Amino acid sequence: MDTNTYDVVVIGGGPAGATAAADLAGKGNRVLLLDRLGRVKPCGGAIPPRLIKDFEIPDHLLVAKSKKARMISPKDNRVDIPIEGGFVGMVNRNEFDEWLRVRAQSQGAERQQGTFERVTKDMDGISRVHFEVREGKFNPLHRSVRARFIVGADGANSEVAKQTIKGAEKTKYVFAYHEIVKSPEKDPNHDPDRCDVYYRGTLSPDFYGWVFPHGDTMSIGTGSADKGYSLKSAVTRLRETAGLQDVQTLRREGAPIPLKPLPRWDNAQDVVLAGDAAGVVAPSSGEGIYYAMVGGRFAAQAVQRCIESGDAKYLKQARKQFMKAHGRVFWVLGIMQYFWYVNDKRRERFVKICEDKDVQKLTFDAYMNKELVRSDPMAHVRIFFKDLAHLFGLIRT
Repeated sequence: MDTNTYDVVVIGGGPAGATAAADLAGKGNRVLLLDRLGRVKPCGGAIPPRLIKDFEIPDHLLVAKSKKARMISPKDNRVDIPIEGGFVGMVNRNEFDEWLRVRAQSQGAERQQGTFERVTKDMDGISRVHFEVREGKFNPLHRSVRARFIVGADGANSEVAKQTIKGAEKTKYVFAYHEIVKSPEKDPNHDPDRCDVYYRGTLSPDFYGWVFPHGDTMSIGTGSADKGYSLKSAVTRLRETAGLQDVQTLRREGAPIPLKPLPRWDNAQDVVLAGDAAGVVAPSSGEGIYYAMVGGRFAAQAVQRCIESGDAKYLKQARKQFMKAHGRVFWVLGIMQYFWYVNDKRRERFVKICEDKDVQKLTFDAYMNKELVRSDPMAHVRIFFKDLAHLFGLIRT
């Protein structure tokens, strides 16, 4: 058996894993980044300016900069929202994720393509990570390496989490599906600088549908926690609704997306989770890239403290730091999804609320800066009473 021992093995090369690997390797640790061959993540690809700044993302990775959003209600009420003082960056996940992995490698991380299988313990108490690699189409090889610490960033259906973290199997998911299509040429109905969001029960019983620009391509998708709901049929309806039924389809992708952080991210010994494996996708919006990268950074900081101190108790700091920074936002968004997405009557009222300038400004300020805005307390008060008015039907839709 291989006696090669790494300070850290990071399992999963998406934004969370690649960020953790880069940060840990940059500290001088011996890091192995294990990434599954052929991994494709269905994702709208939206990233906020805060991510671009904090993680030093170069401009060439942005295939589009959306400066407005359109909310579309069940009755086809359309609310256009300008994104003042900023934008929503759009990335293609295959190029974006690979750039992050290359950056981790440039910091000193070793890369290995392979599929994680299991974790075992050697006689001296060091964990052993087993994985499968392929040489040719029909020749799987089983290999393993030793790891003092493991970062599990292997997605929503994390095998690392299932094998090492108690309660991880209880995670609830939204199932997302999208189709990447070729952008129409000179179509007055589609603005290459605008994100369209559809709140309609015919497109999702409990989430939303989207049409996001990606330069030469577009992402058209929807999601639902209802396993019996046909997402492919819903996207077909969405394409017809948006007038995109005849544009060329380049590929189709689907995957589960967790919408609630796991109650525990570590095993108190040598494993900590990050990204989708930890459940850090925002409720209501489904935004995950920023939170994945922040979670990856917090995981790396926790592991680094463990390495320096020799005490595994610091693994808990990853979740503690994340929830301190973003737990309140997740709680607010969770309530919002639970209440406003339940039926078309409430969806109609929700889109009506989006006409309000206070709502628009506070929403996108919070999105771009990734914190609840406190600069205008009276705006929050005004929104609260307007929400109550919509809730009790005092405002006509």
